[in-house]
Amino acid sequence: MKQTTLFSLSLFLLLSCTTLAISPAPAAAPKAPAAKTPHTPKAAAPSPKPLVPTLPQSPDSPDSVPDDITRILKKAKMFSTLVRLLKTTEIMNNINSQLITAKSGGITILAPDDSAFSNLKAGFLNSLNAGQKIELVQFHILPEFVSSSNFDSLSNPVQTVAGKDPARLPLNVNALGNSVNISTGVVNATILGVVYSDSKLGIYHVDKVLLPLDFFVTNKAPALAPSSLAKAPKAAKENSSEDDQGETKQDQNKSGAASLVSIHALMSFGIALMAVATIWS
Repeated sequence: MKQTTLFSLSLFLLLSCTTLAISPAPAAAPKAPAAKTPHTPKAAAPSPKPLVPTLPQSPDSPDSVPDDITRILKKAKMFSTLVRLLKTTEIMNNINSQLITAKSGGITILAPDDSAFSNLKAGFLNSLNAGQKIELVQFHILPEFVSSSNFDSLSNPVQTVAGKDPARLPLNVNALGNSVNISTGVVNATILGVVYSDSKLGIYHVDKVLLPLDFFVTNKAPALAPSSLAKAPKAAKENSSEDDQGETKQDQNKSGAASLVSIHALMSFGIALMAVATIWS
């Protein structure tokens, strides 16, 4: 009986150990997800600072039509003389047409105000012929759009609609800090601010009329200095006169000597006659 009980107890313990060995280990508790670091957005690169400030009286872009230069300049209320020149030279129509049809490029206008024109010499504009007025207006227009922050990227001399001839039509732009200066060889002007700007048209207020250099350069060649050859005839003439005077003096001397010889001969002949007469008497 005791043996049966011990056998049963041993069998129970063996089964219990087997069950414990076979039973799967409890699953490990899931790890807590790592806390995500909040994404910090990168700061946007600052836009380039304009070299030319926007004027307080500049027309708002939504209210202005880029293909209507007259409307933009009239709204600024200081460019009446420039508007009149653009109309009388018919350049206004060309600009408006180009802005409508152009798909790239653009136009930049350097606009002198009425005060700049009034500071010109009295009667200057009236003294210009039709061709010179056209050149004057074209000299204020660049055949490309230049934003207010890109004047420092221009290459001098800058080409205008009037042409790119450094001898006749120099236009040099110097951008330093927030200042943009323009030199034509006749005047030095400064861009005071932006009148209007979009992707195709830029109008900038300048404090002086940009006068082309060829308005003030004459084409007359300087007179040549008289050469040594030019003086030769005069010298020859002087030498000839001196020679003539010398020959005249020589002739006079010879003539005087001959006269003296003749007198002496006559006197000798007279004395001889007197001696003969004395002998015969």
